[in-house]
Amino acid sequence: MSRNLLEQLREMTVVVADTGDIQAIETFRPRDATTNPSLITAAAQMPRYQGIVDGTLKQARADSGAAAPAAKVVSLAVDRLAVSFGLKILEIVPGRVSTEVDARLSYDTQATVAKARELIARYEAQGVSRERVLIKIAATWEGIQAAGTLEKEGIHCNLTLLFGLHQAIACAEAGVTLISPFVGRILDWYKKDTGRDAYPADEDPGVLSVTQIFTYYKKFGYKTEVMGASFRNVEEIIELAGCDLLTIAPSLLAELRGKEGALPRKLDAARAATAALDKMTLDEATFARLHAVNRMASEKLAEGIAGFTKALETLERLLAARLKDLEG
Repeated sequence: MSRNLLEQLREMTVVVADTGDIQAIETFRPRDATTNPSLITAAAQMPRYQGIVDGTLKQARADSGAAAPAAKVVSLAVDRLAVSFGLKILEIVPGRVSTEVDARLSYDTQATVAKARELIARYEAQGVSRERVLIKIAATWEGIQAAGTLEKEGIHCNLTLLFGLHQAIACAEAGVTLISPFVGRILDWYKKDTGRDAYPADEDPGVLSVTQIFTYYKKFGYKTEVMGASFRNVEEIIELAGCDLLTIAPSLLAELRGKEGALPRKLDAARAATAALDKMTLDEATFARLHAVNRMASEKLAEGIAGFTKALETLERLLAARLKDLEG
């Protein structure tokens, strides 16, 4: 009797839900869940989550004081809202939730560390162990150094907006818990740059990038986990079966659940450990040089930070408008 692809994938890869929609997480019951500013902003606009938004704003107002300007209340509410969604998610998933640091801090190591500590403190104040939270940070050099500091404090990190092997190696050397290389966004860049409409799944540049990173990590015994992210189609997911983790949007989870047939393992740690690779030495200057010559990685990292920043600013405007409504 044939089984669906999602069932088979779960036997070789940890499946993570890439959404802030709590209802979708309840449907698919992944081990972990990831959020980002765009997903939180989308969820905050859904009527079924209005109670979470309103409750967060009211508490932020109470803690800020009746005379505090609206901007201060909204600023406080943004982080609390991300944690509020995270807490709801953790009531459903048995594993971890990823909560993102303000993208506007991506090039500021100390500010990133401080914000991560604040987020973890909010979770711990609600009785949630830091072992169940991954702090998401953009994989800039500064963000990676912040993650290295946080990991030494037992604050585990998920480095996001990762597009190149140089970023992945720097993360592993810093002792980061998990990285999220972006498959679909890499494909988007190559399609635009080459003018091609499509790539076969086994030639997909995003798939090849994650495969390269996975192989390098297993070859040299790094403990950092690889979680493929940002998928455009199920074929990309199928090509990465066997990756440590894959974070998948609800629509693609549903598609995998609806397909039957054999799902072979494509990534294998034991096989990767035998690959003929040379180990790279990576310092800040080498990282900067490799990043500068990798047009795709440098453009997509900057674009991703700008996109998450825009989503945060949209969320701030939505919260400001809602606060105004609540206060008459």
